[in-house]
Order: sequence, then structure tokens, then C-alpha cells
Amino acid sequence: MDKRKLEENFFKGMMIASTVIVIGSLLSVFITMIWKGAPALNISMLTQIPKGGYYLGKEGGILNAIIGSLYLAGGATVLSFIISLATALYLNEYARRSKLASLTRQSLDVLWSVPSIVYGAFGFTIMIYLGMRASLLGGIMALTLLEIPIMNRAMDEAIRMVPLRLKEASYALGATKLETTLNVVSRQAFPGILMAVLLAFGRAIGDAASILFTAGYTDNIPSSIFDPAASLPLAVFFQLGTPFPEVQQRAYASGAILLVIVLSLSIVSRLLTKRFMKYVIR
Repeated sequence: MDKRKLEENFFKGMMIASTVIVIGSLLSVFITMIWKGAPALNISMLTQIPKGGYYLGKEGGILNAIIGSLYLAGGATVLSFIISLATALYLNEYARRSKLASLTRQSLDVLWSVPSIVYGAFGFTIMIYLGMRASLLGGIMALTLLEIPIMNRAMDEAIRMVPLRLKEASYALGATKLETTLNVVSRQAFPGILMAVLLAFGRAIGDAASILFTAGYTDNIPSSIFDPAASLPLAVFFQLGTPFPEVQQRAYASGAILLVIVLSLSIVSRLLTKRFMKYVIR
């Protein structure tokens, strides 16, 4: 057989094997969570907060962790969106090839690779300096730092894909740079921007290290941004740490719920992106 044909078949087989490994890993994790957590999955787990003796195997649920996770990830995503969109638009429309743009992108790449526990430690240090205790606000601040490089770089790439001829046509019609940026560039990059937001939200809702010391943990639903907030990743961590099989089953059930949320976000982002891409000019 031809050497080139052998090389092609080899790398084709490697790609197929990699795909099988990725899909198999996802299915293995999901099946394990469902299999071990199925006995604990019920309506009360989703609609109740932990009651007395919950961590000893008695009644209650993880509603506090579900709502806390949505509060933390939602608040951080809103703040990150405001900062990231403004930064990405500035880098592409006002500082395209400047040294500042290059330095900013390099800094964001470095921040993307920073472990989330470092963001948690940094946020905790700032909270101590300001005299804050572990709270919903502290967790949102830490997750915002975590989300900004992820969302910013994704938005940056989406905006860079906008065809130059669209902007030139806008300028030819008398539009200003600001009008072109807001009405042409932002609309054309909307599918990518939406993907960036959902990607960052999914990363934030599944992170535990950055909120371990900043958001704290509580069995109650926070009524103020200065109250501690529970989260699903920490609920899994604390429940797995108990010696009671019933509570450990709830940990797997909590992990399954978290996986469903993240997978749902991924599916929704794909569907929305596909829907809006038909309005994008390439």
C-alpha cells in the first residue's frame, strides 16, 4: 500500500479514536452520576433546602445550592459581559494593531490559564482587606475574574470574523465608527458573542475552587448579596465527604443535576448559534 495512504489511514484512525474517547468519557461520567445518584433523585431534592440532620441522611434537598449556583454564575456573567464586550469591541475597532491590543490579548491568554483557586485566593485577600466576609458578592467577584478572560477572548475572535467589507459599506453610507461598531459589528458577531456568554456561564456554574473561600456555604437561600451562598460543586464536595451512603448518593445526584445544567447550556448555545448564523453575512 502507498505510504501516503498508510499515513492518511493512520491519522484518520487516530481522529476517530480521539472522538470515541471524548464521547465515551462524557457518557461514562454521566452514566456514573445517574447510576449512583438515581436512588436519591426525587422532587423534594429539587424543591427543598437541607433540613435538620440532612448531612446525616435525613430529609431535605439542594434547592439552596441550585439557586445559589444560578445567582453566582448569573451575577458574574452579567458583570463579565459588560466588561468583556466593551474590551473586545475596543480591541477590534479602536486599537486593532496597537501594542496595547497585543499586550491585552496576551494578558487575557495568561489569565485564561490561571487556576481558579488562584482567583479564589486573590478574591479572598481583597475581601479581607475590605473587611468583607464570605458572601454572594464575594463569590460573584471571584467568578467574574474567572469569566472575563474566557468570555473576552471568545468575543474577540467572534468580532474579528466580521467581514471588513461590511464596515466599509457602513462608513460609505455615512455611519460613524461608534454607529458601525454598535449596529453592524455587534449584530454580525452576535452568534459568537452569545456562544461566549453561555460558555463562560457554564464554566462559572461548575467551578468550586474560586468560591470555596469567597462565597462560603449555607443551607439557606441568600436574601442579600452580603449573605453566604451555596453552590452545586461545593454541595457535591461536602456530601461526598460524609460517611453516610444516603448522603453520598445525594452527592452523585447533585453532580448529575449539575451535568444536566451544563449540557443543557451547551445544547441551547449550539441551537441558538445555528439559528442566528443564517442572518450572518460571510
